[in-house]
Amino acid sequence: MSSPRRVILREVGPRDGLQAEAPVAVDVRVALVEGLLAAGVRHVEVASFVSPKAVPAMAGAAEVVAAVGRPAGVVRTALVPNRRGAELALDAGVDELTVTVSASETYSQKNVHMSTEESLAATASVCALASASGVPVDAVLSFAFGSPYEGDLPPEEVATFAARLVDGGATTITLADTTGMATPRRIDEALEALTAGDAGDVLVFGGGPIGLHLHETRGTGLLNLYAGFQRGVARFDTSVGGLGGSPFAAGAGGNVATEDAVALLDDLGVETGIDLDRLLIVSADLERAIGRPVPSRVAHAGPRTRRAEG
Repeated sequence: MSSPRRVILREVGPRDGLQAEAPVAVDVRVALVEGLLAAGVRHVEVASFVSPKAVPAMAGAAEVVAAVGRPAGVVRTALVPNRRGAELALDAGVDELTVTVSASETYSQKNVHMSTEESLAATASVCALASASGVPVDAVLSFAFGSPYEGDLPPEEVATFAARLVDGGATTITLADTTGMATPRRIDEALEALTAGDAGDVLVFGGGPIGLHLHETRGTGLLNLYAGFQRGVARFDTSVGGLGGSPFAAGAGGNVATEDAVALLDDLGVETGIDLDRLLIVSADLERAIGRPVPSRVAHAGPRTRRAEG
C-alpha cells in the first residue's frame, strides 16, 4: 500500500488541549484559533458544548464560535456529549460535530455517567439531529487500543463498535488512544480489523476516511501516527503544543503535538497545508497563555534545519 500524499490534521488544541488547563478567557481562545488559521490549519475543533460545571475551561463555547465566524474553507468542529450539547452547537452554527463513545464500560460511566449501550443510543440521537441539519458527525471511539480499567480490547470488538456507530448515523469514525496504550502493532491490528485488507491509498470505513486520535502518554504518539500513515490513514487529530488529555482519565498524557506532526510530514514530502514557522509562533503564544512550557519537542528544539545561535 502506498502512503497518502496529503494528510488532514484536525487541530484539537482549542478544545482537547485546553480542557484540562486552568480556564483562559474567551478572547484568548479565539486568538488561538485565529493564529492556527493563519498558520494554515483548515480543520479545527474550536470548542466543546459541555456543562461549564463539568469542564470549566470550555465555558463560553457559543461565544468562541461566534467570534471565530465562518472563515472560507475552514471546518469548525465542536465536541458534544449529548443531544442537548448538539442542539447548542448546531444553533451556534458549527460545521461538524464530534461525539465520543467509550469502548471501556468503566470509563463511560466515569466520563458521561452512561453505559456503553446508553452512549451508543445517545450518539444515534445526536447523529439524527445533525443529519436533519446537514451537519456531519465524527464518532470518536475512545480506548480503542486498550483500557487501564478492562485491559486490551480485541480488534474485532473495535470493528464491531465502529460498525454500530456507523449504523447509528455517524459520518466518519476516529479511533482514539485515550491513555496512550497503543503501539504500532496494535494500530495495525485495529486498522486491519476495520478495513479487512482495504488496498486503497486512504483507508476508509463507513464511507469516510478513518481518523486516529493519539496521545503521548508513553512516548509513542508520533510513532503511532507514522504507523497509521504508513497503513493508509490520512486524517489525524493533533494539538498545538502537545497539550490535552481527558480530565476524567487518570494518567492521560497530551495529544500528539501539531508542530511535531507537521515537522515529520514535511520531511516526508506529505502535504498538510500548515506553515511550521507560523505554527511555532502560535505554540509560543500558547505557552504564555497557560503559564507553563508546552510538551512539544519541536516547539523547544525548533525545526531540524534551524541553525543554533552562538
